[in-house]
Amino acid sequence: MTVTANLTTAGEKHEVSANERVYRSKVRRRKLIVHLTQLAFLVVVIGGWELYVGSDSRKIILYGVPSGIVSRLHTWVADGTAIGSLGDQIKTTLEEALIGFAIGTALGIVAGIALGRIRFLADVFSPYIKVLNSIPRIVLGSVFVLAFGLGIESKVLLVIVLVFFGVFFNAFQGVREVDRNLIANATILGGSPWQVTRQVILPSAFTWIIASLHVSFGFALIGAIVGEFLGGSHGLGVLIKNAQGTFDANGVWAAMVIMGMVALLAEWFITKLENRLLRWRPPQLAGPDL
Repeated sequence: MTVTANLTTAGEKHEVSANERVYRSKVRRRKLIVHLTQLAFLVVVIGGWELYVGSDSRKIILYGVPSGIVSRLHTWVADGTAIGSLGDQIKTTLEEALIGFAIGTALGIVAGIALGRIRFLADVFSPYIKVLNSIPRIVLGSVFVLAFGLGIESKVLLVIVLVFFGVFFNAFQGVREVDRNLIANATILGGSPWQVTRQVILPSAFTWIIASLHVSFGFALIGAIVGEFLGGSHGLGVLIKNAQGTFDANGVWAAMVIMGMVALLAEWFITKLENRLLRWRPPQLAGPDL
């Protein structure tokens, strides 16, 4: 009887192991197909762009050309830009974006949780937040440049404004979506308002907050670039502005390529942070990475 049970268990383990190998093989094959499709799409877009523009000088001025963009990037890396080394420009923009991103995220989380938890605060500040959110950010950028000059302060403030509202609304909605039964049970068990907020509401709303970070860092980069474009002496925004002023489409695209690489790197870090902080999520709730 014992021998039969052992054989049955061994057979089940062998079957599970075989199924797992088949599953892993399918996953690897799917990833390979996805990567090859992505590469083919990129080749078609870049190749079609290069063929369409060709050596037509008018089209090069208007649209740029991939080979010219690569050449411009090589020149910037090897010889620097007209306003200094490329590394300094990236560092300037990143510094503005990261400082504003950190402050805007912190303020958005605190304000979102506070207004989500305290109905009185939500009723008082709701119209002001709606009015501020409706103001075009480009206008605020001009105001910040006039008030704080061409230094880093005006760019950081614009980044804070752009990041704050995205994080705030997600944090606010995340708090409002928390299961009221969980809050009631925690309160009945003797949890103080601070304990309920820290141990029940914040973990439940964290999915919403982390999701907002993926979009907010892109807004942080946009804020830094726009701030430099409106008034600055260094940074990727100034590179774009100078390239636009000299009808250098390749230079504009080259700066955008750098911005895209920075954004992808930041997205990778945020995804790693999300996976680490939200390990408790069931796999079906994780969904595909976008």
